[in-house]
Amino acid sequence: MAEGPPEELKRQVGGGHITLRFADPRDYERAARTLDVVSRNDEACTLQIPGRGDVRSLRALLDRLDHASIAVDELRVHTPDLDDVFLALTGNQATEQEPAR
Repeated sequence: MAEGPPEELKRQVGGGHITLRFADPRDYERAARTLDVVSRNDEACTLQIPGRGDVRSLRALLDRLDHASIAVDELRVHTPDLDDVFLALTGNQATEQEPAR
């Protein structure tokens, strides 16, 4: 059983990631070779990389891309939520409850 405030539980679970979308397929391919990629979507030109989403790690990522002259069109940060905590602790997907009748 896990106990603690929600923010502590989210930190313990991990699983944060950053999604990058590229307008130029050449930048997409170069970034895929340069970064530690968790998953990629060639059709959408998106890469998912591990990341906590804190300022320091985002700055380091952006500096690395800038140093390699790789242009990113969009960046999204996913930090774990309580659904992620539930899934990590139980191995089950959270499901919506049926309304009471």
